[in-house]
Amino acid sequence: MNNNPIIYSDFPDPDVIRVQDTYYMISTTMHFMPGGVILRSFDLIHWEIISHVYDELDNTPGQRLAGDSSIYGKGMWAASLRYHKGTFYVCFVANDTGKTYLYHSEDIMGPWRKQNVRGFYHDCSLLFDDDDRVYIVYGNKEIYLTELDADLNGPKINGLHRMIVKDKEDIRLGYEGSHLYKIYGKYYIFFIHWLSDGTGRRVESCFSSESLEGEFTGGDILDDDMGYNNAGVAQGGIVDTPDGEWYAMLFQDHGAIGRIPVLVPVFWVDDFPVMGIEGKVPLNIEVKSTRPGYVYKPLTESDSFYYEPDENGEVHLKNVWEWNHTPEHTLWSLTEKPGVLRIHSGKISPNVGLAVNTLTQRMTGPACEMTVTVDGGRLKNGDYAGICALQGCYGFIALTKEEEKYYLVMVAKELDPVESIWGEPGGDRKPGREFGRIPFLGNKVTLKVYADFETNVDTAEFYYLDKGQWNRLGIKHQLYFRLDHFTGCRVGLFLYSTKETGGMADYYNFIYGCLK
Repeated sequence: MNNNPIIYSDFPDPDVIRVQDTYYMISTTMHFMPGGVILRSFDLIHWEIISHVYDELDNTPGQRLAGDSSIYGKGMWAASLRYHKGTFYVCFVANDTGKTYLYHSEDIMGPWRKQNVRGFYHDCSLLFDDDDRVYIVYGNKEIYLTELDADLNGPKINGLHRMIVKDKEDIRLGYEGSHLYKIYGKYYIFFIHWLSDGTGRRVESCFSSESLEGEFTGGDILDDDMGYNNAGVAQGGIVDTPDGEWYAMLFQDHGAIGRIPVLVPVFWVDDFPVMGIEGKVPLNIEVKSTRPGYVYKPLTESDSFYYEPDENGEVHLKNVWEWNHTPEHTLWSLTEKPGVLRIHSGKISPNVGLAVNTLTQRMTGPACEMTVTVDGGRLKNGDYAGICALQGCYGFIALTKEEEKYYLVMVAKELDPVESIWGEPGGDRKPGREFGRIPFLGNKVTLKVYADFETNVDTAEFYYLDKGQWNRLGIKHQLYFRLDHFTGCRVGLFLYSTKETGGMADYYNFIYGCLK
């Protein structure tokens, strides 16, 4: 059975390092909070989530989903992860604030100290050179190298600053996704571009130089889609094993599930990297584990919602959970009723995308199903509480209340053919379309979403449990990967109000199942 791609879930823009016998990887988390997910592995194939770099970023109105504002399609992306002289560094830009952020910590688990770097460095990569000088490389089409000051606050006065590579080909997307390294005494920069001719897909490139002041030369080094929809495997970092083998952790666009990690062997020929086996990414790959027998925590989990406060009286959700934006902490609880995730309503919202405190996990291919029991006994008229497939073209099943009566509804946003890949200008502020509605006696129900991510399928179906039987409500909803959210589809537990605030919903016994 093939094990490459190594993770069938949305972990894009990976950057990977090794510290002694342990590999660490960071991935883009966009608008989700906590952000900057950190994963750990001992064999580069199996991974577990161990921490996040930050709980909140700048707490702006958009990051909080205040009013009709949001940061969907923006936020944190393409971080650089480095380890230098006992300190971990994470550097990235946020496209909603237009800022560059640098976090550092002596412990990969945190806490992380935050600062800003003057300037905006798209798809940046840090390099700590042997002489303790620090550089940042970045850009799109034109790739620049800038020396930073000793405190990493911004460009060094009279420091090195130059364009090192410029994409001159017929391109849809110029060089970006930079990763800069010093290996065997030479400098290597990896990035991707998207050609307009030929295969017309994402391609991995590499350029090298004897010095940072010298000429960088090179070209394309991997052009392969693993037989999947002409989706090129590219963009990410490289890392060596303790035994001296080299691998690239790249990603591949994989439809609505998102952008999924792919591991590619790297060989050195005449001091230049060669990726893949005869130009192809292997479907099966093995890497010697530095800790054989280690048992990894799953990347997705069920949750009973029984949590014990820590020594400070705080409750921390499992690392697999992330909120859709910065949460409003006064409006959710795991302690008001043990074994229950409780969400309170504090905002009027036109649709689920603008609902505060939607709790999410990544979906998993090739198929997955998630169930949860919802108690809507304290919903207000116009409230919706349920489980969703969260993306721009979302779908959900929910318990709702109208004129003091309960209904089950299936609601979705269909793809509008006149919309661009970026979605509606200014974001989607319209209600979704209702595809199913039935009266419901009672206020407590078990709901399910089933998602199928087989090649060219990308659909979600929604069910409710009645007398031990699962019944589908509404349509089989088509899912998409678009740039309005720029993330893979996620499962979300949500509550939102359309008429008045003050309602409340309880969520019990979340069960996550990976299928096929």
